[in-house]
Amino acid sequence: MNRRAKIIATLGPASNDKKTIKKLIQAGVNVVRINFSHGTHREHAEAINKVRGVAEELGQPVTILQDLQGPKIRVGEIQDGQIHIKAGDELSLTTEQIIGNHEYISVDYPYLPQSARVGGRILLDDGNLELRIEKVKTNSIKTRVIMGGLLKSHKGVNLPGAKLEIQSFTSKDREDLAFGLSKNVDAIALSFVRSDQDIINLREEIKKIDETKSAIPIIAKLERPEALEELHKIIHVSDGVMVARGDLGVELPPENVPTEQKRIINMANHHLKLVITATQMLESMMNNPRPTRAEASDVANAIFDGSDLVMLSGETAVGNFPIKAVDTMSAIICEAEKHATEWGHFDTGLIDDLSHEEAFYITRAARELAYSRDVAGIAVFTISGHTARVMSKVRPRVPILAFTPNENTYNKLALSWGVEPYIVPHSETVESMLDQVKRVISESTKLQPGQEVVLIAGFPIGAMRSANFLLLHEV
Repeated sequence: MNRRAKIIATLGPASNDKKTIKKLIQAGVNVVRINFSHGTHREHAEAINKVRGVAEELGQPVTILQDLQGPKIRVGEIQDGQIHIKAGDELSLTTEQIIGNHEYISVDYPYLPQSARVGGRILLDDGNLELRIEKVKTNSIKTRVIMGGLLKSHKGVNLPGAKLEIQSFTSKDREDLAFGLSKNVDAIALSFVRSDQDIINLREEIKKIDETKSAIPIIAKLERPEALEELHKIIHVSDGVMVARGDLGVELPPENVPTEQKRIINMANHHLKLVITATQMLESMMNNPRPTRAEASDVANAIFDGSDLVMLSGETAVGNFPIKAVDTMSAIICEAEKHATEWGHFDTGLIDDLSHEEAFYITRAARELAYSRDVAGIAVFTISGHTARVMSKVRPRVPILAFTPNENTYNKLALSWGVEPYIVPHSETVESMLDQVKRVISESTKLQPGQEVVLIAGFPIGAMRSANFLLLHEV
């Protein structure tokens, strides 16, 4: 059984050489995430070129996901690069640019005093250190250390429950976006999303930069409590969502994250949108060659819940075992998918968001036909990839073979659950479509002569319209 859920790997110092990228893709990576919180445009350009070159060499589709940094609040420079703070210590945070010490550290958020409230919490370094706000001044706040530890320069700052006067799309993001579009990235992930307007604004920025890229998929990263309150609206205007559990676990009580994860996945699937479960999935494998049992269960449950993709972050970016982490994640997914009918919670009966589209009914019919006739695969002919993505979301039990003449579509479809994309010449007749299916089948040996496939396309053939045509064909 081929793996259906897809794997995202984040590039970083541990994985950005051509040899390692090749091994990652061979191990099962479908999507390469480039994190624009780190690195230069020159480094990112080199990484993109390496990924494209390796994918072409291997003859495999690979999606390049550009992850915009967003307005991450960080501490400034600290004397000697780090300080150790202890529970009970007083520590002041200032908006002035200073070299931090045991008494004062700077924070790059000018509205810190306005957002802070006496008695509120401040979390540093992804929640590893905790401060309680005791006094608010004009340009600084005084805090008491509740949970101490080692604080290094440029670590992240979170103010749980505070209203932040900050935009999700920064001037740096605008420059990075223009660069990414010029390098033909396949999808964009937007950080710090709080409302549907953030996604709408990003789409407008993309149109301003390059209107031909206006349909590029946008993934909303759900990291803030405000996003959960606006979840339905955000999903409606996005192409997909990322359950960014690391940041959610800092902003929310940890016990709330599992139920929110399930709610997000369920709602995204209900609206036929991509859903990525991300961060800390196999985190122990940054330093160990085997995952914990809890991590293995976490990955499997993300699959049972209906995730289209699961993501590796530090495991492949800076970890000691990047290839092993991908091998492990792939093995866990495959084992979970063997038992999807027993333990899976994906309810295709709830899907109705595109019920007005012909393509929706065609894909539902194809799924039922594939099940009742025990066909070996579903062949989808698509220009934009839309029909293949809808087919993916109705979760057939057989492979989805997506045929497209469009190279951009070919790469983007590596995002979609269960979809195996192929580049083919544009077809003008049903006969030429069938010839393409036969060629791919004979070359891949995925199907055997005598087996049946369901073919989906738009009719008239070659008119580039949405799917409205279904054919049962014996190989």
